[in-house]
Parts: sequence; structure tokens; C-alpha cells
Amino acid sequence: MHTEVATLSGGNQQKVVIARWLNHHTNILIFDEPTRGIDVGAKTEIYLLMRELTARGYSIIMISSELPEIVGMCDRVAVFRQGRIEALLEGDQIDSNAVMTYATAGTRGALHEHA
Repeated sequence: MHTEVATLSGGNQQKVVIARWLNHHTNILIFDEPTRGIDVGAKTEIYLLMRELTARGYSIIMISSELPEIVGMCDRVAVFRQGRIEALLEGDQIDSNAVMTYATAGTRGALHEHA
């Protein structure tokens, strides 16, 4: 309790930030690059915590540039291309190839096909 947050590892700093937000009694949490710069063990802990939070009824919006993180953690994915939503993917539609196709080549009709 008496340790300064700045002296903690990156993973433990992330956990402190999450704990602070949980004290605000909100139902929606936004995780922007939640595992950037932390080691594999700390990533696993963050992922487990995120899953626990959703099981407890929290909604999480995750912004990530790590494709495996998106595919492994998300129930729904909005793929952006040139500042616009290119596709909305759910469940089995979420795979690396689909996300990359929409993010790079895109098809304007994709949003309507998956909505």
C-alpha cells in the first residue's frame, strides 16, 4: 500500500489502473492497448482479469493493435479502415484473415453483410 505506483512493473501498474476504475462503480470499461509493454505473464493476468470482469457483468471496450489479442479476447469486433467502420464481426466470424482483409483491402458492403 505504501509503494509508489511508478515503481511497480508495467503489469502491476496496469492492475492498479484497473482497480482505480472499478472503484468508480461503472458498468463499462475502456481498455486502450491493455497489454502494451508488459511481459507475457502479466498479459495472461490482465486477460484473466478482463474475463472475470465480463463474467461479473461489466462490459469492456478494448482497443488493440495486436491481432491475436483481438481474436482471442473479443466477442464482437468493429474493424476500422480509413477512420470508418468497415465491418462488424461476431463469434466465429472473428479470425485473423477476416480482420486483416477488412482492415487492409476492405469492401464497402462488409458492414451490411455482418450487421
